[in-house]
Amino acid sequence: MAENTTDSLLTSSSLYQEFLAERDEIYRHKWLKSEEAGLDVGFETALVDWTVNHRTRWKKEYHKTQKGA
Repeated sequence: MAENTTDSLLTSSSLYQEFLAERDEIYRHKWLKSEEAGLDVGFETALVDWTVNHRTRWKKEYHKTQKGA
């Protein structure tokens, strides 16, 4: 019973929802970079590239859309 409550709290957490959205963006970036390169660039490479080049702008837009929701 306690495990279900913990799972419910976790999945409804705005911080967890943000983590999932960010992870989805990184996987999307990985796919795009891999298509561009013609090979799988790997998650770590995509993560570093996305964090350095896109995370700040994405985070601002994400929070803007969450305030309006």
